[in-house]
Amino acid sequence: MRKLIDKLYNETALTKGEYVRLIRDHTQEDADYLFTLSAKRREEYYGKDVYIRGLIEFTNYCKNDCLYCGIRRSSKNVERYRLSNDDIMSCCEQGYGLGFRTFVLQGGEDPYFTDDRICSLVSTIKSEYPDCAVTLSIGEKEHESYQAYFDAGADRYLLRHETADDSHYARLHPAEMSPWHRKKCLYDLKSIGYQVGCGFMVGSPYQTAENLADDMLFIKALSPHMVGIGPFISQHETPFSEMQSGTLEQTLFMLGLIRLTLPNVLLPSTTALGTIHPLGREKGIQVGANVVMPNLSPVSVRKKYLLYDNKICTGDEAAECRYCLQNRMKAIGFSVVTSRGDCLPIK
Repeated sequence: MRKLIDKLYNETALTKGEYVRLIRDHTQEDADYLFTLSAKRREEYYGKDVYIRGLIEFTNYCKNDCLYCGIRRSSKNVERYRLSNDDIMSCCEQGYGLGFRTFVLQGGEDPYFTDDRICSLVSTIKSEYPDCAVTLSIGEKEHESYQAYFDAGADRYLLRHETADDSHYARLHPAEMSPWHRKKCLYDLKSIGYQVGCGFMVGSPYQTAENLADDMLFIKALSPHMVGIGPFISQHETPFSEMQSGTLEQTLFMLGLIRLTLPNVLLPSTTALGTIHPLGREKGIQVGANVVMPNLSPVSVRKKYLLYDNKICTGDEAAECRYCLQNRMKAIGFSVVTSRGDCLPIK
């Protein structure tokens, strides 16, 4: 296994079969060796800096019915909400004062937020905070919509591909959703000029080592600026409510593989990691991640945006989230920095 890990560290592409062997057959000793190299590679690019993103969950309406998601349209007990433009700008104002220089507007695929409304919102934020990056995470759109958001000032776009295997995708999503279209969206975003993020769940229902190997080959081919992964965590109102959640160990291993596969990538240590283990986010940073995403959403809506069960930080004020993460990072020898935190070029 160490030969395969060394091969990745030396920036040599692995085959699907080699990824499968690493993912399926590694020992804890192999994982520890991987983490030593993935942490070293992260430090070569980003040192001990950790970038923060201010997450604003502005709508929990969604037209989709993904089988794993707590805000899917079939969930009847979700208290739906939409933040007003004033609410969102208030989040940005507070976030800017706390040192955030990237705002992430995340929501379900909500038809209320037309292209005109999104463009107006983006342009307002960029006008008020020209030194900040605006990231959108609002799902699948057509090329002309993505172009309009970009022209309005959006800098980045996050769209998890969820799984690169078509048959696995079909087991996680309703029939009207297309894996081909989701991948096309990511390539459209890259062609327009966005800094692009993709990602997948680790330990999602029916997932195999071969599926995860396909994910690695897909992100290598796409070469995104960011990859967001986290463990699958079940949600009690979904068809997958009784499914076993993903593990910390497997998620950390995949973070290490991604860091070696894409040395300069922006790699978040997610809230989901912190949900399945009290020190999950710290452990993610220690194995090669370099981004954390504190929540800027109003406390009044946080418990309404529950994609999975037992999500942490739903009762914290924005400043609490910000300084809690800063202190957590400091405790393990890392520094939260006030920066847009752009992806660095490959060396």
